[in-house]
Amino acid sequence: MKSKPPTHPLDGLLRTDRIPHIWCPGCGIGTAFSSTLIAMKSSGIDLQHTTMVSGIGCSGRGAGYVNLDSYHTTHGRAIPFATGMKLANPELNVVVFSGDGDLFAIGGNHFIHAARRNVELTVICVNNFNYGMTGGQVAATTPIDAKTTTTPMGNPDAPFNLPLLAYASGATYVARWTILHTRDLTDSIEEALLRRGFSFIEVLAPCPINYGRRNKEKGIDTMRLFQEKTIIKNDAHPAELDVDFSKGVILGNFIDRERPTCTDMYDKTCRPQDLLDEKAA
Repeated sequence: MKSKPPTHPLDGLLRTDRIPHIWCPGCGIGTAFSSTLIAMKSSGIDLQHTTMVSGIGCSGRGAGYVNLDSYHTTHGRAIPFATGMKLANPELNVVVFSGDGDLFAIGGNHFIHAARRNVELTVICVNNFNYGMTGGQVAATTPIDAKTTTTPMGNPDAPFNLPLLAYASGATYVARWTILHTRDLTDSIEEALLRRGFSFIEVLAPCPINYGRRNKEKGIDTMRLFQEKTIIKNDAHPAELDVDFSKGVILGNFIDRERPTCTDMYDKTCRPQDLLDEKAA
């Protein structure tokens, strides 16, 4: 009797015909992706009304592996695509899964305005401190003095503090974890999926092939940094959250607040009262 092939708890959410994935050994994206799928499943959201949107880059390949309606969009444009979907069909659960370069360099303007409008999106940013897919160039999140292909002497520019940027732009849920803190990360994504408004979670992850190699940092070295040089401090003010491993990097759930969503404000300001009465009925 032929034995059945082993199954995986996430098989139903994966396009298994596309496995094995393209992510490098030691890369943290797979762990962040797995946490996202586990959270989507455990949250109880209607997966038939859920879509994932990604941009370009290593993390952007996530949309291609999830067995849902998903969209691998143009560089920096994951959030505008996701915004259009949510506004066209407010019943959808829309998850943006992409990288720091896609979301905060070429896509930075879209991020701040979606947060300002409080569009109901769950945005998960895998931050590996460089443009991993295109050769390891400097990014908007590369730490000061870190080496990349375009800063071989060290990065002279201060990186974005992503939780602070999200908070200042108007996000209603803001958190940061590393891939080492998988349970906390999964719980945080689940919380974000179940709340209204623009939610943002930063996930710190190693990139041993590009960022790590140039900074003499193996994947296990990065994980050791995540263990020894991070401090969990829920409700910390976003201004405290610069990424500087020499001083310690703060992790946690920082912001959880309520304010009217983009759809709420549109209904209040732009829709005729008779349509609103019909919707309420």
